[in-house]
Amino acid sequence: MAHPMDHRVRVYRGDITRLDVDAIVNAANETLLGGGGVDGAIHRAAGPELLDECRRLGGCPTGQARITAGYLLPARHVIHTVGPLYRHRGHEAAQLASCYRESLRLAHEAGLRTVAFPCISTGVYGYPKADAAGVAVTTVLQWLAEHELPELVMFCCFDNEDAELYQARILSSDADEPPTR
Repeated sequence: MAHPMDHRVRVYRGDITRLDVDAIVNAANETLLGGGGVDGAIHRAAGPELLDECRRLGGCPTGQARITAGYLLPARHVIHTVGPLYRHRGHEAAQLASCYRESLRLAHEAGLRTVAFPCISTGVYGYPKADAAGVAVTTVLQWLAEHELPELVMFCCFDNEDAELYQARILSSDADEPPTR
C-alpha cells in the first residue's frame, strides 16, 4: 500500500556522498571538523574546502544545524547536524527530532527542493536504530505536512536493515493525522 506522502518522502539504500540533490545532511560531531562514519565519508568526498568552511563556523551544539557548500560532492550543499549521544536519559528523542527540524528549517530558508538524510546518531552515538527511525520519520512527515519545501526528503540508508526500518515506519505512519512534536 502506498503512503500518501510517497511523492515527498523516499528511502534510498546507498552512499549519500553520491546523491545529486540540493543538500545532503551530515551526521557531524560538535566540532564540525570531520570524524568517522558518514561524517568522515562526506568530508573526504567534498574535499579540503569543506573542512576550511567548517572551521570558520566554530562548531555546532547538539540538536542544531549549520549549512555549507557541497564543494566536490554532487550535492550543492551540506547541512551539518549534531545528533545526541544515546545515554538513556530521556531527552535524546527531543534532541534527535531537533536535528531533523533544524536541518529542514535551513533547507527551507535556502529554498532547497531536495534533501537527503543519513541515519543520525545510530552509529557510534549508539541510538537504537528502530527508535531513531521512528523519530526521524515522525519529525520529517510532520514538517512536510506543514511546509512546501523541501519538496522531497530522502532517508539514505547505508544497509538493508536500516532501509527496511525506515520504509516500515513510513508505511505504518498515519498521514491523515500528522505526527505531533
